[in-house]
Amino acid sequence: MTIRVYNSLTRQKEVFENKGNRIGIYVCGVTPYSETHLGHARPSIIWDVIKKYLRYRGYKTFHVQNFTDIDDKIIARANAEGRDPLEVAAMFSHDYLASMDALGVERADLYPKVSEHIGDIISMIESLIAREHAYVVNGNVFFDVASFSDYGKLSNQKLDELQAGTRFEVDPDKKNPLDFALWKRVKPSEPAWESPWGKGRPGWHIECSAMSLKYLGNEFDFHGGGCDLIFPHHENEIAQSEGATGKPLARYWLHNGMLSIKQAKMSKSLGNFVTIKDILKEYPSQLVRFYILSSHYRSEIEYHDEKLAEMRRGWQRFNDCIVNLAGLIDNKEIVEQELHGEEAVLADKIQKAEQEFIDAMNDDFNTALAIAVLFNLLHQVNGYIALGYHTKQADYVLAEAYRVFTTLAGDILGIIKSETRQLTGLTEPLMELILTLRTELRNQKDYQLADLIRDQLASLGIMIEDTAHGPRWKFKNDR
Repeated sequence: MTIRVYNSLTRQKEVFENKGNRIGIYVCGVTPYSETHLGHARPSIIWDVIKKYLRYRGYKTFHVQNFTDIDDKIIARANAEGRDPLEVAAMFSHDYLASMDALGVERADLYPKVSEHIGDIISMIESLIAREHAYVVNGNVFFDVASFSDYGKLSNQKLDELQAGTRFEVDPDKKNPLDFALWKRVKPSEPAWESPWGKGRPGWHIECSAMSLKYLGNEFDFHGGGCDLIFPHHENEIAQSEGATGKPLARYWLHNGMLSIKQAKMSKSLGNFVTIKDILKEYPSQLVRFYILSSHYRSEIEYHDEKLAEMRRGWQRFNDCIVNLAGLIDNKEIVEQELHGEEAVLADKIQKAEQEFIDAMNDDFNTALAIAVLFNLLHQVNGYIALGYHTKQADYVLAEAYRVFTTLAGDILGIIKSETRQLTGLTEPLMELILTLRTELRNQKDYQLADLIRDQLASLGIMIEDTAHGPRWKFKNDR
């Protein structure tokens, strides 16, 4: 089963081919100068799901995501607060990791920091100077864009058109306005490190190139980030990396769309962001993931205050179904059965849904379509449950449905509430006893006591439904 991905470099879908025994992934991380917001969550959740799906398909992954802990915005905040820039960066890096933990995002294998890789960055700049892709002026080192003939291939722009339309600040030290800094000479009130060109600090773009090459080598599999990074950041990464090594940096470039508020990109610099801490005070983390994954990763999505509230109803129905499944098979010995009739029909639908989920994810990690597949299966399973069968065959096919939901929606997508998956072992027999008692009370026309049992269970989050096949129960989450 072939995986196809949309490669921003070639602007087309391509068959994914893994050349090694693991899949190397580099995703541009955050610049930690403020609290983590929902815009940060989107790429993190997307790559969390991609990694988990790849492992589900039998691959091994190695994920590197940097912290840009040397940056103008970090320095500005630190100076304004009279603090050390690295202290500010460390505090908000911790905030990012804690926020991602709360969202169920599996941590990367490595989180390299720029401040810990100055030597690697200097070595790479020296290689670029030696290959005549960079030049030194007054303690600054610039990349010579004209020296790299493929400049613009990621953003699909031509160098002469970029030069004609440039609005880059004129710097008398540059040969070309498009040339970008690899090393910046020291300025007052800024952190600085020793280098062959004098004290200073690295430029933004060189940082990611040095760290990705150090840990993943040339031609690693996936390079990810937001579409706002295509130009100039990723374009410059390609130029300096290929300029230094003569080999491609990454084979597949995947860019997620922006998350916006009122049609403006959600960002700290614009001040229009919702922090993860604030949003998780109101909504479960799995619902936030559901919201993010209900759109294809390359599409732009818009957030407003009512958005998650609107999506909660569908997400809750989905979780209610899985809770109901858990209750129906709880504490039962599930043995594989030869299926016939309705059970065979449902088993076929479950198998088909599992394959359709795989097909959706194989098609450029289409989580939106994958979720639609699971909702379709939800309706089919609910229809079967309504028939009220209580046989070994029914138990087996429902256990299969539960397995598929918890594997695909839980282990891979992470959109199932944690309590949904916790089978107590006592729930089913206790509820059967209570329902038997309530049925007996109704037969004796003691409706007042029967209704009292129903109402008390409702207050505990358990709903009783009286059907033509007898009473049944399900959990009702308070969210």
